[in-house]
Amino acid sequence: MNTHFCQDETVRFILEATDELNRLNDVDSILDRILLDARTLASADAGSIFLTEGNSLRFGYVQNDTLFQTDSSNTVLYQDLTLPIGEGSIVGYAALTGETLIIDDAYALDPTLPYGFNKSFDEKSGYKTTSMLTLPIRSQENRLVGVIQLINARNEQKQVGPFDPADISYLGLLANQAGVAIQRGQLNRELILRMMQMAEMRDPTETGAHVQRVGAYCAEIYQRMAQKRGTDPREIRSYRDRIRLAAMLHDVGKVSISDTILKKPGRLTDEEFKSVKMHTISGARLFRNQTSNLDRMCMDIALRHHEKWTGNGYPGNVPDLWDENARPGEPLQGTAIPLSARICAVADVFDALTSPRSYKEAWPNEKAYMVLEEDSGTHFDPDVVESFMDILPTITAIQERFREKG
Repeated sequence: MNTHFCQDETVRFILEATDELNRLNDVDSILDRILLDARTLASADAGSIFLTEGNSLRFGYVQNDTLFQTDSSNTVLYQDLTLPIGEGSIVGYAALTGETLIIDDAYALDPTLPYGFNKSFDEKSGYKTTSMLTLPIRSQENRLVGVIQLINARNEQKQVGPFDPADISYLGLLANQAGVAIQRGQLNRELILRMMQMAEMRDPTETGAHVQRVGAYCAEIYQRMAQKRGTDPREIRSYRDRIRLAAMLHDVGKVSISDTILKKPGRLTDEEFKSVKMHTISGARLFRNQTSNLDRMCMDIALRHHEKWTGNGYPGNVPDLWDENARPGEPLQGTAIPLSARICAVADVFDALTSPRSYKEAWPNEKAYMVLEEDSGTHFDPDVVESFMDILPTITAIQERFREKG
């Protein structure tokens, strides 16, 4: 157990962690919080979570205090890695058997054990894995949700040693809460993707991969901006959680546009483009009955992601959004445009440029970067573009993780 915690403090910590998990909406934010809390309880330097996907475990999240600095990009979060549920790996064995595995020295495992330690990460990164604690995460229905693995327990002097067996019961309690939270986050993500599948039936460019990329770009751009500004980490987690999901719904209003216009292969007339502009207002109206900050951000992004930094965007000022006769008005500019929408504008344009369309091939990233920089200060918020350019390796990793299928 974390030597800084007494038993009462540990129980209080778990209750507070559970309350915080209940405030989060997106599965990635939930995984981040679970892993952070589990590492805190066990004084672990690093850890990862794998999620069940059929008969496999798919990489979900990773943290490492030694290798990943707080202001570094999150490229590693988007690696696409799967492991079979089976005896070969430590996490696979824990998933298969339901056992919690405590390993004091990964390099001194008994060779007769059915599982073994994969040294490839250590060899590639220069990290030294010693102690490991691996336990399954299960749902309330006792279904396997995933596996959490903590690495390198540290004492107060930051020396690596074995995990305390007393941690198991507390981590098991946290894992029970984690299973419920992860399922809720997965359901939220899936519901949004299903909504966008409906939009894709109308507009082939609104694919599940597209909206996942845009959501991920927005989360990473925001985090970079917030870290540079010294924003409180709790606020970063909360805002990042909301913007990832809200950005996925940026074009949900396109379902209101007629097929004649939406699927027209040629140039739109001025009257047709006026109809297209209305998708921002239609999308925002879907969030009229707001019950959370997430609903508010969904409305802001749907309504404002086509505004421009120096004006000339749309829909502009709409005196009464809920008036069915409302039409675009005077464009907004600068910080009058919500931050979430300014971020989504950059993410959406970049993804549109680097994705194939019926009228063009996908642009190489370098050409799209030039457009963003050229339009910084006119179309786009310069601070948003700057933060985007700071995290280019992460942007590329997101593209690789959420490639179009087929």
